[in-house]
Amino acid sequence: MKANAMLKSALKFAHHHVWRRLPHSARRVVLFRVASWWAPRPTVDARARAPLIIVGMLRHASGLGAAARACHNALKAAGLPVYGIDLTEKLMHEVNHKDFTYDDGQAVLGEGTVFLHISGPLVPLAMACLGRAFVRRKRVVAHWFWELPKVPKDWLPAIPFVHEICVNTAFVRDAISPIARGRPVHVVPYPLTSALEPRAVREMTHPFTVLFVFNIASSFARKNPCAAIAAFRQAFGNDPSAKLIVKYLNAFVWPEGVRLMEEAARGADNIELRGEVLDEAGMVALYNEADAVMSLHRAEGLGLTIAEGMLRGLPVVATNWSGNVDFLNRTTGIPVGYRLVPVDDPQGKYPAGMQWAEPDVGEAAAALQSLRSDPAWRKRLGAAAAVHAREFFCPARYSQRVLEIFPGVRMP
Repeated sequence: MKANAMLKSALKFAHHHVWRRLPHSARRVVLFRVASWWAPRPTVDARARAPLIIVGMLRHASGLGAAARACHNALKAAGLPVYGIDLTEKLMHEVNHKDFTYDDGQAVLGEGTVFLHISGPLVPLAMACLGRAFVRRKRVVAHWFWELPKVPKDWLPAIPFVHEICVNTAFVRDAISPIARGRPVHVVPYPLTSALEPRAVREMTHPFTVLFVFNIASSFARKNPCAAIAAFRQAFGNDPSAKLIVKYLNAFVWPEGVRLMEEAARGADNIELRGEVLDEAGMVALYNEADAVMSLHRAEGLGLTIAEGMLRGLPVVATNWSGNVDFLNRTTGIPVGYRLVPVDDPQGKYPAGMQWAEPDVGEAAAALQSLRSDPAWRKRLGAAAAVHAREFFCPARYSQRVLEIFPGVRMP
């Protein structure tokens, strides 16, 4: 405990007095080298045994945080012994989901199976936070997301710290397998609650409402909100009978993104830019405003907003590339054509030298027009999306797959 307190104090000092003054690339080099030196390696022959400990940013409003919470809840619902360890504050992120509850697993020593919901480059730092006593004899399974066809070299130092890797789509499996150094890479379903009721198609006494949800911290360029704004404007101009809601998060990470969206939406009274943090009830209310969901992303490891829209029975217009092609097709949504272009990410999250998709804005605009003009088709498409998504993302499928891969996690 004393060592953990010292580590936390040292990290806080370094973050405030050194870290913020370094260039982004230098930050990554320093962080990864120090963490790799400090962090404990897992026991080589550790076996997958109960209990299960979900480690990640359990109380942070992000895709990684949502995945960790979803996996925790699915495994617990399956009756498995599950603990959690929240690294939100230790990894210098804001605590947004204070109401998320779990049994703290930090004191669980000896055998167990750790599901590490931490981005590859941060794995050594996470292991350092967990400490040697905790890590000893644990089977460590990384649960990773990635959004491009290749994984950067700065993921390689994470490999010695994990025994196996889980991913949610074939796209991510194909990206990670070349660096796994023989470690198994398992495709497991992403667990999303099936308690969501598909929404009935509303009478058009209100504006036809399109929803676009994204996190600026996940790369503004990758999420590509300005393309969504352009497609909506091309489809409907300033028509007050149509509305676009762009819900964004973490504007402070890259304030330039807000300026770019405001510029793209200038003069359009039917486009709303919303940057507030919403709890679960707030997100439910937000989706309830929508008649369709749009994601003109340049790349997705999964595509969580696409999945959530489908579960709610909303038709989704989305780029036909990367992780979402595992579950979105012409019978469950509207895939949009694209061309591959070089990666250009002003935030520096994704390195140059790779490619991602540039969606066809005109094709997306035509899809939106068709959805508004044909409520019956919109209803059929949304219903088909909901049926498929409820099966594909069923939490029980995730738990079953975990037990197939790691049968030793069952309680005797």
